[in-house]
Amino acid sequence: MHEYPATVEIIKIAIEKSNGKYVKQINLVVGDLCGYVASSVELYFPIIAENTCCENAVLNIERIKPKLKCEKCGELFERELFSFLCKKCGGDGFPTDIGTEFFVRSIEIAD
Repeated sequence: MHEYPATVEIIKIAIEKSNGKYVKQINLVVGDLCGYVASSVELYFPIIAENTCCENAVLNIERIKPKLKCEKCGELFERELFSFLCKKCGGDGFPTDIGTEFFVRSIEIAD
């Protein structure tokens, strides 16, 4: 449910940046651990964009998988199910901020 206001903000950003011109595409980055469900943003987008300059815009979502960082070798890696061990050296992996992203990467505006 909290994806609705987030989607409203995405559209507000696009409208502001487009200066009223038609928005062709919005490129969004969504980390799997950010707290927002990408498919819900996709669901709300056309409804909220209706009757705005974003109405026919394509919403592209780049999903970022979370990564751990090995304490031994510094390798960044995706966690295996039930394991926090580095695939390279077997060291313990610790959480990073990778996978917590939620931002508009770019907006393509019509000429």
